[in-house]
Amino acid sequence: MVLEQRGTSLVLLNPKNDQTIITFYEQGLGLLRYAQALVIQKVEDLIPITNDLSLIAQVKKGIESSRKDYLQPFQEHIKETNDAFKTLMEPIETADTVTRGKILAFQLKQKLIREEQEKINALRLEAAKKEMELKGELTESVNLVEVIPPIPEHIRTELGTSNIVKKWEFEVVDFLILPDQYKLPDMVKIRKVITAGATIPGVKAWQEANLRVKPT
Repeated sequence: MVLEQRGTSLVLLNPKNDQTIITFYEQGLGLLRYAQALVIQKVEDLIPITNDLSLIAQVKKGIESSRKDYLQPFQEHIKETNDAFKTLMEPIETADTVTRGKILAFQLKQKLIREEQEKINALRLEAAKKEMELKGELTESVNLVEVIPPIPEHIRTELGTSNIVKKWEFEVVDFLILPDQYKLPDMVKIRKVITAGATIPGVKAWQEANLRVKPT
């Protein structure tokens, strides 16, 4: 079943009830029976067989053209619907992005503050340790700064939950030392070179026969 646009509405149609498509189908059945019974015995047989292949190509082209005609209104409707919902989603998507960005920025800021506080305390404890080793006593107490608690990785509320998810990101900084198993060949570029008749070290090329049919 497909959709056909009529004015502002879409009406369901069944291609199996379309007489043009039914005719194509019946032609296909006939050509299939002929192909299954076909026996090639001499070179001259290739002439009528080429005509048969041309007819097959025409039927295929007709069915494919009909399929596209049936689907076009539906595809246009899908595109218009997707475009409309994309516009409708923009404000809430932006709100989501802004909110997530602010949370991540706050978490990073708190992390840096905590690391700096821990670093200060480590330096003060190290200084106190050295003074004890030098003098055998501390001339003053060690005043450690208060370290803020870490941001919880999981937060649960009445409306939902949020949690920190960490994932690895990467970029290739030196392709020359990248192991070979991670280097993907450019298949499109290789095919162009091989098709032009050139050779590439490490690439084996050969030709495979295929039959091209172009109906007139």
